[in-house]
Amino acid sequence: MPAAAWRTVRLDRDGAYRRPRVLEEDATLSTYPGTVRQLIITGLGREAPTVLITNDRAATAKQLIERYARRMAIEQRLAESIRSFHVDALAGAVPLNIDLDVALSVLAGAVCASLRRRLTGYHQATPDTLQRRFLSTGGVILNHGHTTTVRLNRRTYSPVLRQADIPPVSVPWWGGRTLNFEYQ
Repeated sequence: MPAAAWRTVRLDRDGAYRRPRVLEEDATLSTYPGTVRQLIITGLGREAPTVLITNDRAATAKQLIERYARRMAIEQRLAESIRSFHVDALAGAVPLNIDLDVALSVLAGAVCASLRRRLTGYHQATPDTLQRRFLSTGGVILNHGHTTTVRLNRRTYSPVLRQADIPPVSVPWWGGRTLNFEYQ
């Protein structure tokens, strides 16, 4: 397609891919009556162009691309949950177990999201990366009265954890005990 057929769209989002180029045209599908709206998009961070096909003629190209990006982010989080927490292999036979598995998977995802926000250079890290580099670390648990301290062994990524400055946390279901982390 000639360069003049493409137009640039400015997206309202953070990140490097805020100005994709879009080619919009009508297309026909073999068993669909009438035509559909086809958007071919480059500049979203993928090597191959993204093709969106819709019958929504009221939304702007910008709105459609932003909706697509949100959906892709959701799909990516689901794929991370499957890869990291094995959500696709739930306990099966007993519905209570499945409910607990899903609840724990959601909780684990929230904990990983909270941790990655604190870790310099790991804001986009997936849960399995956090697991390999930070969470699968041996150590010792020390109980001192009203405080429980988790003392983690030294690892390559210990400086990143020290820099994260994770504050002590009061845990309500432990009777208000304080959970503290130390890094050797």
